[in-house]
Amino acid sequence: MSKVNTYFGTSIGVAIVVAVIVVIINNSVGSALKGDSTADMSEEAIAERIAPVGKLNTGEAIVPKAAATAEPAAAEPAADATASAGRPAKEIYNASCFACHGTGAAGAPMLGDAAAWAPRREKGMDTLMNHAINGFNAMPPRGTCSSCSDEELRTVVEYMLESSQ
Repeated sequence: MSKVNTYFGTSIGVAIVVAVIVVIINNSVGSALKGDSTADMSEEAIAERIAPVGKLNTGEAIVPKAAATAEPAAAEPAADATASAGRPAKEIYNASCFACHGTGAAGAPMLGDAAAWAPRREKGMDTLMNHAINGFNAMPPRGTCSSCSDEELRTVVEYMLESSQ
C-alpha cells in the first residue's frame, strides 16, 4: 500500500508544479497581449486610435456646368444641329430617336426618307414640336428622351427634317 501513496503524492506534486507554471505563463503572456494598461483614455486619444487608416480623396469639388460658366452659352446655328445645352442633335438622335426613326418601328418616319417626312414638314414646325413634346400616335411624349429640353427636342426635329430632304 505504501507504493500507492507514493504515486499519489508524486502525482499531486507534479500537478502543483504544472499549475504554477501555467499561472506564470498566463501572467507573463496575458499582460503582453493586453497591452499597456495605462493607455490614454481621453476623447482625443480615442478618436486618434479609431480614425480610419486612409482618407478618400475625390479631388476638387464638382461644380455644375451652369455655375461653372458665368457667361451664357451662345446659341449655335441650326445648321450645326447642336442643342443650346451643348449636346449635338445627332448624339441625342442616336441615343433616343434611332430606335424608331432609324428602323421605322410603329410607323415612325425613317431618317432620310423624304417622302415620309414631306407631309409632316407641310404641317409646320409648331405641329411637329407639339407631337415631339406631347407624343403622337405610337410616339410617347418626348420620344424616349425624357431628359431633353424643348430646345433640344427642336434641334433634333430640325436635324431629322434637314436629313430627310
